[in-house]
Amino acid sequence: MAKVAREMVEKAGVNVDQLLDLLVRNAAAELTTYYYYTILRANLIGLEGEAIKEIAEVARIEDRNHFEALVPRIYELGGGLPRDLKEFHDRSGCPPAYLPATPRDVKEMLKVLVEAERCAVRQYTHICNLTAGKDHRTYDLALAILHEEVEHESWFSEFLGEGPSGHFLRRGETSPFVSKFLR
Repeated sequence: MAKVAREMVEKAGVNVDQLLDLLVRNAAAELTTYYYYTILRANLIGLEGEAIKEIAEVARIEDRNHFEALVPRIYELGGGLPRDLKEFHDRSGCPPAYLPATPRDVKEMLKVLVEAERCAVRQYTHICNLTAGKDHRTYDLALAILHEEVEHESWFSEFLGEGPSGHFLRRGETSPFVSKFLR
């Protein structure tokens, strides 16, 4: 644990235990979303499903990267991950992105995907609001993840016909905002 890191965050007025709880919940959400998106992606078949598969894959890989980027910060602040994976899953800050009852209904699949991203946007916005001007490292990490989650939401919402977002699928690059935390 980086003792000075925790000390400085506490001195800045952040409740570190509350922040750690949020970070662990978001790490659980990212790892479980990676898992559930694997199942969703496998079921994106047919003409409509194939059109979405690449975007779902980018979001899936980036959610795994978000998990990997969150873990060091959790430990730096004196926290840790639960020993039991089931416990970790159940602590997720977002509900599971289960395969819909009718997995061939691409619109229902998109609704699952977009709602998972909207939950993530809410979670990281909350962490940014708690840490802005107080915990620069956590803020920078949460903001980087937030940038990517907003893009994911926009991609899926466009497929639902909710309107243009101005965001475009990235070619050949994953986690452009978070990659600096993965080195």
